[in-house]
Amino acid sequence: MSFATNSSQQVSLFDVTSNLTDREKKMLNKSWARYFAENIFPAIDEQPFQVLYSNRPSRHNTPVNVMIGALILKELFNLTDEEMVETLPFDIRFQYALHTTSFNEQPLNDRSLGRFRARCNVYEESTGIDLIYHCITSLSAEVAQMMHLNSSMRRMDSLMVASNIKKMSRLELFYTCVANLCKLMAKREDSNLPKSLQHYLEDGDHNTVLYHNRSEDTASKTDQVLADATILKNACNDEYDQTSEYQLLIRVMSEQTTIDHNGSLVLKKASSDMNASILQNPADSDATYRKKAGKEYQGYIANVVELADDKASIVVDYQFEQNTYSDSQFLKDYINRQPEENESATLVTDGGYCGNDNAKMANGKNIRLVTTDLKGKAVSDIWADFKFSEDGTELIKCAGGYSPKSSVYDKNTEKCKASFPIQVCQNCPCFEQCKPILHKRVATVNVAQRTAYHAEQQRFIGTDEYKELSHYRNGVETVPAALRKRHHIDKMPVKGKIKCGLYFGFKVAAINVRKLVKYMSSLDTCTPKPQISCMI
Repeated sequence: MSFATNSSQQVSLFDVTSNLTDREKKMLNKSWARYFAENIFPAIDEQPFQVLYSNRPSRHNTPVNVMIGALILKELFNLTDEEMVETLPFDIRFQYALHTTSFNEQPLNDRSLGRFRARCNVYEESTGIDLIYHCITSLSAEVAQMMHLNSSMRRMDSLMVASNIKKMSRLELFYTCVANLCKLMAKREDSNLPKSLQHYLEDGDHNTVLYHNRSEDTASKTDQVLADATILKNACNDEYDQTSEYQLLIRVMSEQTTIDHNGSLVLKKASSDMNASILQNPADSDATYRKKAGKEYQGYIANVVELADDKASIVVDYQFEQNTYSDSQFLKDYINRQPEENESATLVTDGGYCGNDNAKMANGKNIRLVTTDLKGKAVSDIWADFKFSEDGTELIKCAGGYSPKSSVYDKNTEKCKASFPIQVCQNCPCFEQCKPILHKRVATVNVAQRTAYHAEQQRFIGTDEYKELSHYRNGVETVPAALRKRHHIDKMPVKGKIKCGLYFGFKVAAINVRKLVKYMSSLDTCTPKPQISCMI
């Protein structure tokens, strides 16, 4: 299938909108479809998706902008693929939004959307380039310009995204991995499948082992399933090495077992150092574990950046990762994506993104980082008046305004040990607050630039500007709420980080379309509406 841009977007003589009555045209003109057709659809850039198709002469692809537009509408109205494909031929609003009212036949079939997503997923797996992310963020930037949003004010928040998987016990996890590999061997009619493991193929065996079970029998059953896993592993030949069933069995055995002093394979104790990235469920091998605010999560975490003023807001950036990813790393990634010649901006976040290193990194891209909370213990206010070199390796002035005789940086503690004449320190009005260490001729203080930054932030928290910015940041929490309640991010119909990330991107786009329609509708209440014949 070769690539071609969508050139069939002009109204033809037989366009279906030409048969509408004036009343019907007026209704269509007032619907969401006009705003999508005018603002969203033309802004979808098809060219980056050329890499998904062959450059040899062959049948042309389904228009990329139609498929991306359809996937956004699908999330906007919470439709399945089948419902989207069945709606398009019969709902003129969808045709109007996607510029297909002049098509002899609507371009989507029952496999178009699934195949397009699969192409994007395979391309990201092989290259690491997320075409959908670049498309959605580019589209979001254009929408922000349409809404005349102030790009100098941004806010950021993260949200947990649950994988749509069952929470498994250790016994069930081992059992499922063993059973899946046994079924694969049986499907291939492999004679190497041990007879002792044939019961894993029976329909009722799962319930017998897992649910017809006394709590005191769990340990012995787990040991038995582990022994079966060892037998099965040894029974497999090289042809299974690349299968997901075999790889998952090997993974769960390596993560959950160890060799004891007798050389035997035994289960690790619950208190051992099994990290959060261990396999949670074979159905989603990418999902990880995290405990936050007293709650347990299996799955992923997303980060969103929003431009907002007192009238409207748009999500202009997002990132989707395994839930072991930290807020601090999200911030670093976002700053790295910003252009070098970035306009001056203020980014307001919660305390999870705080830190002196993050603030310096943001400042390097002309971004002022403001966090509405701080991690760690409170420090003395006096440290806020200490001045350091830009890299934090030299103390320039103390709170009293004196320059030290010497300043030595310790890489291990990241602190500066500064020496001052003892008379200077003893006569300084800040002496009692600094509490320097007194020697015969000098007084020394040990302080890190991060401590001075922490003290500065403590002082800032008490200001009126802080209260205003804190109130501003709270608005971004509506985005996770909308994604969870309206777009059901915790019940996505796919598994795996890349596939879930693609769905998440279209859900973000759907939120932005909803915001744009609301904004444009408010403008139309006081401006004349154009005629429908000029829309496409």
